[in-house]
Amino acid sequence: MRSKFDEQLGKLNNEMIDMGNLIISNITSAIRAMKNKDRELALQIMRKDAEVDSAQKRIESTCFNLLIQQQPVARDLRTVTAAMKMVTDMERIGDHAADISEITVHLGDTSHIEKYEHISRMAAETTMMLSRAIEAYVERDTVKAEEVIAHDDVVDSLFDDAKSDVINLIRTAPEAGIEATDLLMIAKYFERIGDHATNIAEWVIYSLRTTEKM
Repeated sequence: MRSKFDEQLGKLNNEMIDMGNLIISNITSAIRAMKNKDRELALQIMRKDAEVDSAQKRIESTCFNLLIQQQPVARDLRTVTAAMKMVTDMERIGDHAADISEITVHLGDTSHIEKYEHISRMAAETTMMLSRAIEAYVERDTVKAEEVIAHDDVVDSLFDDAKSDVINLIRTAPEAGIEATDLLMIAKYFERIGDHATNIAEWVIYSLRTTEKM
């Protein structure tokens, strides 16, 4: 019975890694499309959001099978529960990659995005946080997870700077009001991605710390 459970748990781990790689790829491509004003790439990312949704459903199905069929003990139950919570945050990150891409399509060639260093830095920092949160899960590394959580303050500070940039754009170029709103939404989506990466890291710590106490 235990060998069957370990086999299913290994399947869950692989599915989590695959979904993590997918959303990292999507957000990285969304950033590239945003910076290069690449409408076709942005449209591809929007279509690929369906793959993220499918990955979430597969993982949830695996988790339910583990809970119903294998009747895990407390330590394993926490591992499966953490995975179910994490996958919700991962799906939301996939949604935000699609949201950013949708705005990229809408902005077209009118974007001032290349002028806004703070948004570009937010993109880099949140991608790093996401990558390290996934690494923390794969490597079972609480230290790396804690580093992700601490780094969220950096993203929050950059978001405040990005808001100041947008306000300045409205003051100096009132005709760019619609674009300014879009830029602020992009910054907000990156701030949320940072929050979701933080949530993933917190669930990694929850899973590992409770495991260590068993």
